[in-house]
Order: sequence, then structure tokens, then C-alpha cells
Amino acid sequence: MFNLFLAVSPEIFIINATFILLIHGVVFSTSKKYDYPPLVSNVGWLGLLSVLITLLLLAAGAPLLTIAHLFWNNLFRRDNFTYFCQILLLLSTAGTISMCFNSFEQERFDAFESIVLIPLPTRGMLFMISAYDSIAMYLAIEPQSLCFYVIAASKRKSEFSTEAGSKYLILGAFPSGILLFGCSMIYGSTGATHFDQLAKILTGYEITGARSSGIFMGILFIAVGSLFKITAVPFHMWAPDIYEGSPTPVTAFLSIAPKISISANISRVSIYGSYGATLQQIFFFCSIASMILGALAAMAQTKVKRLLAHSSIGHVGYIRTGFSCGTIEGIQSLLIGIFIYASMTIDAFAIVLALRQTRVKYIADLGALAKTNPILAITFSITMFSYAGIPPLAGFCSKFYLFFAALGCGAYFLAPVGVVTSVIGRFYYIRLAKRMFFDTPRTWILYEPMDRDKSLLLAMTSSFITSFFPYPSPLFSVTHQMALSSYL
Repeated sequence: MFNLFLAVSPEIFIINATFILLIHGVVFSTSKKYDYPPLVSNVGWLGLLSVLITLLLLAAGAPLLTIAHLFWNNLFRRDNFTYFCQILLLLSTAGTISMCFNSFEQERFDAFESIVLIPLPTRGMLFMISAYDSIAMYLAIEPQSLCFYVIAASKRKSEFSTEAGSKYLILGAFPSGILLFGCSMIYGSTGATHFDQLAKILTGYEITGARSSGIFMGILFIAVGSLFKITAVPFHMWAPDIYEGSPTPVTAFLSIAPKISISANISRVSIYGSYGATLQQIFFFCSIASMILGALAAMAQTKVKRLLAHSSIGHVGYIRTGFSCGTIEGIQSLLIGIFIYASMTIDAFAIVLALRQTRVKYIADLGALAKTNPILAITFSITMFSYAGIPPLAGFCSKFYLFFAALGCGAYFLAPVGVVTSVIGRFYYIRLAKRMFFDTPRTWILYEPMDRDKSLLLAMTSSFITSFFPYPSPLFSVTHQMALSSYL
């Protein structure tokens, strides 16, 4: 019994820890005895500790995957694929929380609830990664979406943040309804919600008549609801405004965490649901459209966060390439791409957050950064070059493996489009480096030094980006085990 509890304890712990954090913040922030103290830093450190303890509990339960699988078999599945995706999600969450401490104090942003609303949706995403039933999938995705709507508008004194939260709430309601409608249509056509049952029903099933229309439309609606959540074209229209208006740590969290959880879940849907061929065609179109629009739209941007938003749209297209393959190599390349993308995005937003403390908002404000803070300029340039896919950085390995998997499965049109859009994307990435090293600004800005927390985070992510190329074997081995586990 103890082993069974240990196997499922990470999700239980993070739920309880989040509610305890909320109670702690409410009690002490309204206490006259303690003179109404600001609790952002205090709650932030406790939130980071909660996420790290959840990570340790997850690691401690690794030998008990079989027990957890038997326990969760009806609605959830725990295997190597689930295990490593949850570890990546928790590491990304910890990196996002570590960005918040000094930046919130600098901006005099005392809403501790913003910190609490980071581990709270993480709980839903942990469940979503392991979801093995369409009902469990929807029940996991909806609470995390509600938290995202609130956290995007958490900076109440900013009209841009309020606008971002309102747009996200209004536009986010549609994909949630579409996703639920798709699940209900598949249930109405097959009488099953469990992925194993769907696989048995649809294996070798020739889709004809009214049932075929219901199944196809259900698949289409599930794909649309999922693609909206990860900002894939043509469901990307909300991303630039919401990424720009939200607080920068929130933008980093929205750029990384939903992509990890939804990518893991939709891969289970396509594999176990046995309707991967239809989803592959949808992802094939969305992948090409996302790569082209992300590359072209980013060229016209003048603000740093909007540039990163369109860059995120483009990288969704590259990551969808792994889905379009429908093979073990495609899933492995997808996992490698997500891992490297998460590292690069944490690196980029940590630098942007440090620069915004001196009110750097536009790309033109980066002029002469190399002369006032050369280490930060070099690190930012390395991150942008990795985004562009320039060897020998990690971003090059990610795109190379994704395009190689596309060629291996016969998607000969997808890989050349990815190469061409990568070349186009180098224009605006190299433009940032050119602005930092070669341009003379009209007004000189004295950049404040980066705080210790973000410096440590930046050192870890930059080390991974630069050292992955000479020694990629550990990540390749882990992602191969994950891909095999997802098919077994």
C-alpha cells in the first residue's frame, strides 16, 4: 500500500502544497500583526521548493511504474514516456518560478497569487500527460486553461495585461468547447472513451456511412482544440497579443508548459486511438503553415516579446514535423525538439526579463548592449543562433533530427520547407545580434546587472545549448526509451 501511494504521490503532493501556499499567502498578507508584508519572494521560494519536492517524489516513484500503471489503468497511464515528460514539465516550471523573484520586486508587483497560479496548472498538466481516456484528457486540460486566463491578467495595474487576460478568456473558451464536442462525437460514434477500447474498435475498421462522419469530425475537433492551445497556425491569432501583454515570466510559462503537456497527450491520442493517419494529415498542413507564417511574420516585428511570440509559432511548426511522421523516429525527434526548445526559451526569456528591468521593450533598445554588458550580449546571441539552427548549437541538432525523421518517413515536401523557413528565420535572429554588437543607439542605456537567480538559471541552460552538439547521446538514449514506451 505504501508503494502504491509513493507511485502516485507527486500529483497528490503538488495539489496539497499549492492550497497550503494559497492559505499561507492569504493569512499573512492580510495580517495586521505583521504589517501586511509583501509575500512574492517568500511564496516564490516555497513554490519552487514544492515543485522540486514533487520532482523528487516523481524520481522516487520511477521503479514503481508497473504498480502505478495498474492503479491508474482506467483513466491514466504511467510509463517511461509519462515519467520523462513530467520531469521536463516540472523542470520548466521550476525555471519559470526562479525568474519571478527579483523581477516582481523590481516592478513592485506584490500579487503573490501569480506565483501560486504557476504550480496550480502544473498539477493539471501532470494529469494531462498521463491521461489515457478522453474524459480524463478534458478534465485535465480545462483547469489548467482557467489558471492561464487568470495569470495572464495578473498584473492588474497594466491595461495590456488586462487585455491579454480578456482575450485569452474569450478566445480560449472556443477550443475548450470544440475539444469537448470532438470527444463527445467520438463517444457517440463508438461508445468508448478509453484509448485502448478505441484502438480495438477502430483497428481494421473501414469507416463508412454516418459513423464515419462522426468519427472524422470528432478527430478534427480534437485536433483543432489541441492545436489552438499550442498556437499552431491557423489557430495562432491570440498568441502575439497575449504573449506581449502578460508579465514576462507568465509569457515564458505559456510558451513552454502547454506545449509539453499537449504534445505528450496528443501523441497518445494518435498512437492509442488508432486514427493517427487522419491526424498526420492535419499536422502536416499545420506544420507547414506554422513554419512559413512564423518565419515571415517575425521579420516585421519591432518588439522583443512579439518577435519571440512569432518565433514560438514557427517552432511549433518544426515540432509538429515529428507528429507528421507517425513513426518512432518521428516521436523521438519530437521529444528532442521539445526538450531543446524548452531550454532555449527559458534562456531567452530570462535575458529578456533582465533587460526589461531597465525598460527594454523594443529591438532598437538593444543597441550597444555588447559595450555595456558583453557577457549578456554574447549569451543572448548564442541563444538566438541556436533558435536559428546554426551549428554547433543545440537548435541545429533539433532541426536536423526533425528533418531527418521527415525524410525517413517519406515527407519529402516537409523537410525542404523547414530548411527554407529556417534560412529565412536567420534574418531576424541575426538582426538582434547585429543590433547588439554593431549599432550605435540614439540614447545610451545603462543596463542593470542580472540577479543571482537568473544568472544561475542562464548558466545551466546556456551550458546545455552549447554542450549538446559534442555529446548528444544521453538525451538521444532517454528520448528513444520514451518513444518506444509510447508504442508498447
